[in-house]
Amino acid sequence: MILRARLVVPMDGPPIENGAVAIRHGRIVATCPFAAVGADAGGPVEDLGEVVLLPGLVNAHCHLDYTGMAGTIAPPRSFPDWIKSILTVKSGWSDAEFEASWRAGAAQLLETGTTTVANIETFPVGLAARRAATPLRIHSFLELTGVRNRRDPETLVANAVQALAECRGQRGAVGLSPHAPYSTMPELLSTAARVAREHGWRLTSHLAESQAEFDMFMYRRGPMFDWLHAQRPCDDCGQGSPVHQAAAHGLLGPDLVAVHVNYLWEDDPALLADSGTSVAHCPRSHEYFRHQRFPFGQLAAAGVNLCLGTDSLASTRVDSGPRPTLSLFDDMAMLAARDATLSPEAILALSTVNGARALGLENTIGALKAGAFADLVALPCPARERDVFDAIIHHRGAVRASMIDGRWVWREGKAVGMDPVA
Repeated sequence: MILRARLVVPMDGPPIENGAVAIRHGRIVATCPFAAVGADAGGPVEDLGEVVLLPGLVNAHCHLDYTGMAGTIAPPRSFPDWIKSILTVKSGWSDAEFEASWRAGAAQLLETGTTTVANIETFPVGLAARRAATPLRIHSFLELTGVRNRRDPETLVANAVQALAECRGQRGAVGLSPHAPYSTMPELLSTAARVAREHGWRLTSHLAESQAEFDMFMYRRGPMFDWLHAQRPCDDCGQGSPVHQAAAHGLLGPDLVAVHVNYLWEDDPALLADSGTSVAHCPRSHEYFRHQRFPFGQLAAAGVNLCLGTDSLASTRVDSGPRPTLSLFDDMAMLAARDATLSPEAILALSTVNGARALGLENTIGALKAGAFADLVALPCPARERDVFDAIIHHRGAVRASMIDGRWVWREGKAVGMDPVA
């Protein structure tokens, strides 16, 4: 099949006016001007009209389980207060509520142009069935904590590996997510890292998210330390920044997506860059907690791969307007409003090519290029071609159409069948 569009934004080259994407067996064969499509591309032509075609968005951090919690927790005075609040909310939820929340979140991602998502799984029951029910390319990272239950790290990780076995062979991937240094123990960080790498899995972890976490590990003080020092051994506190702790216990590496990383010590950017660790920034969550300015410049200057995630709707502000959804477009718009140093094109790269690189998939997703999966999104075309990147990152609501693996999965306001294209 050959898709023709008013503009094609491949992300590995400049926009193509009157462009085409040729697809065969779920992969992109060529991206080029429509007039240059070769006879060997084959298949029927579908003219999509006045739209922009771009790669499907890559959401590098999400909590589908918490979609139904939008508006349930007011922005807190301190980060530990929010942790306590969400633990209370979760304790009152039934299995059916977690299930419905996950499925609702997946539907929102599909509607708003995400085609690949790195999701933190806190509710593993029925995970394989949920994954099979959505066309999304889901990378499921099973969350691990070890403070409250005091269980042996080897047992915790072995149970996680067993729980993920039912997802074998499904689209996407699985991995492990030791939640954060403060909510685990050093032995769990190192065990999770070792076992994930033995299986060829990737890792993700919340890291240096709050001032309270930074103060706990750097200075052995603050509200996080005051809350947790009676619940966990604190021999790892006062020993350096959260990033240093992650490095000391073998968590950093090119297979890790470190989430948030809002509070840094002097050499933290170099530690992250030298290890090949990627960092996922979540602009709307960042705004919800009113963290200090995200250290984008420091991390980028050090050479860290930066990408974007939606985080969860439990940490997204709910105002008098439309209820928030899991839309990366809204996070891109928030970042543009908060950091005028970034161009719209650079912001879009965070949600496409950089997100793909963070998941080790830079050759198969994140760009419309030969050999990549045919994961793409269609949006209304702006009046002027030079405004295309700005129009993309400020798009609101549902996309015009979305394709995964060469199959239309969302079109003209509704999910559609999974019939393959030629």
